[in-house]
Amino acid sequence: MKVKEAMHLGVKWVTPYTPVVTIARMMRDQDIGAVPVGDNDRLVGMVTDRDIAMRVVADGVDATHLSAADVMTKGIVYCRDDENVIDAVRVMESQRVRRLPVIDENKRMVGILSLGDVSHAASQLLTGEVIKAVSAHHA
Repeated sequence: MKVKEAMHLGVKWVTPYTPVVTIARMMRDQDIGAVPVGDNDRLVGMVTDRDIAMRVVADGVDATHLSAADVMTKGIVYCRDDENVIDAVRVMESQRVRRLPVIDENKRMVGILSLGDVSHAASQLLTGEVIKAVSAHHA
């Protein structure tokens, strides 16, 4: 199965200047755990619920003065919409990420592939493997 058949469509991104509070509300309202960050039509980062918890809440920082650029994870790992789901899963495993932005042949973001998407599209064995790999404690 191709990634484009399994991914979540209609993903919107925010700019690096978007307030963290706005991103947290998006996550709550859309029931999502990650929001891509784009600048000049390029994917530059990802803000996850974990980023907000670790870089804002745990440090006792006032979120009203922070933007996506202040808390985002840089160095985006992604997959292509025309590659096989199993190849994308291997990337998730090796990079220990739960979500992958999906780009098309024009390098435009067209969706996100999440663990939930994988669980619906792949075998139980493959799903179990990827969950175990991405959930392992970091060394």
